[in-house]
Amino acid sequence: MARIIAIANQKGGVGKTTTSVNLAAALALAPKRVLLVDLDAQGNATMGSGVDKRELAGSTCDVILEEMHAVDVVVRTPEGFDLLPGNTDLTAAEIELMDEPGREQRLKRALDSLRDRYDFIIIDCPPALSLLTLNALTAADSVLVPMQCEYYALEGLSALIETIEALKAKLNPALEIEGVLRTMFDARNNLANAVSADLEKHFGDKVFTTVVPRNVRLAEAPSYGQSIVGYDRASRGAIAYLGLAVEVIRRQRERQLERQQAGTAAHDKSSASSEETSA
Repeated sequence: MARIIAIANQKGGVGKTTTSVNLAAALALAPKRVLLVDLDAQGNATMGSGVDKRELAGSTCDVILEEMHAVDVVVRTPEGFDLLPGNTDLTAAEIELMDEPGREQRLKRALDSLRDRYDFIIIDCPPALSLLTLNALTAADSVLVPMQCEYYALEGLSALIETIEALKAKLNPALEIEGVLRTMFDARNNLANAVSADLEKHFGDKVFTTVVPRNVRLAEAPSYGQSIVGYDRASRGAIAYLGLAVEVIRRQRERQLERQQAGTAAHDKSSASSEETSA
């Protein structure tokens, strides 16, 4: 069953869409079965995946409004992962859902029907703590937070974590932080290094080892409708996102192993208790 990861940060321009598309492409190379969900009305993840957002038979909007089933909207991308495409219709969807009961659960219900088809479902969230973002966080198992190492970054991250904690209490108790990803990183910048050190101090192993550098090829790739992995696999940006995919897969394996060990321990304890009762 798929692990659902929301790529979220209410601050714009931190690399959410770049991370969503490139992580999906890198995971698909693993090879893993991957679905990318474009939940941003700008539709940049859709265009960056090689799909024209202006020529969609159906979109994430139709799924959120429950006018189409998700399986009928999913399209295959040229780079081997599936896409639930998005476009400007999502703005209207948010307005229409405003007074609907259970409006935060719409995406969760839609993705539950797809979980058995994939290993990972990646959700590209809009740059705001909006109803669409709440839908993503309600549906997700975890949140991956891309952030630039700059002055206001830690303050924005604190606000997001407060939102996650509040949402856990009301809508999604199992939601956790997948990790914090440092993006557009320039090692020559003293402030960037200082913020990076603060992140590692406060969040420990929740900070990914992978650091995504500023990279011209990474910025060029979307204009060709490609991920950086498809556009220039030898570039620094591609190497970084391939490394991120490795970390995400390793963390998932560690979680699965922990669950198996916990299940074995519980079974052994139950068996021992039964034997004592019989004796």
